[in-house]
Amino acid sequence: MIHGFMGSHLYWKKVIPVLAEEFRVVAIDLPGHCDSANITEEPTIESFSDLIKDLLDSLNIKQSTMFGHSLGGYITLAFAEKYSHYLNAFALIHSTALPDTEEAKNGRLATIEKVKKDGVQGVVDGLVPKLFSPLHLQKNSQDIELAKEIGYKTSVDGTINALLSMRNRPDRNHVLESTTLPVLLLAGKEDQIIPSEKTFSVKKENIKQSIIVDSGHMSMLESPKRLIKEMKDFLASI
Repeated sequence: MIHGFMGSHLYWKKVIPVLAEEFRVVAIDLPGHCDSANITEEPTIESFSDLIKDLLDSLNIKQSTMFGHSLGGYITLAFAEKYSHYLNAFALIHSTALPDTEEAKNGRLATIEKVKKDGVQGVVDGLVPKLFSPLHLQKNSQDIELAKEIGYKTSVDGTINALLSMRNRPDRNHVLESTTLPVLLLAGKEDQIIPSEKTFSVKKENIKQSIIVDSGHMSMLESPKRLIKEMKDFLASI
């Protein structure tokens, strides 16, 4: 399980215990996030995927099913492109194979300048409300506070490196188009970050599309039971 931007393994805290009853679960913290050290090489989506390959080697994991949330989905696609033999399936959770638009690229640069000037707290405080559906924002303050506390632990360098890697990532729809592996594309109907049409960019027989009606960008916290069911059904189909 690979979390999203300014997240950590704790994004999956409601999911891991249930899946761990049946599967071995590895939930990582990306470099510069939570307690993970920053990367020393050039920050790219590809360099993150290389680090995950090294982690799997160190754990002697020959094959796995990879679930990537948002930024984690970008990394999952890069991993599937370069190291598909390590995968028996993969999933994009509230993510997309599409690259940043020019507007989004400019936004990444503006956020980098904000982080350099003011630190991570202002970025987290501005980002987190956009991650959840409007209804969840009103009713579940604990999840919002959890997401903020997780975000505050992201280092300045980790934030900048992630922003640069996302800004410079290429279009990877060709990975979805060419893969023969089982793929799950999961979107939230209320997602304000990545709308479902950007998640469902490729239709093929081996690609399952699922949408969680009452979820924004954070189904692992907003609708964990539904997400767990989708993940279990996907794993059972492999």
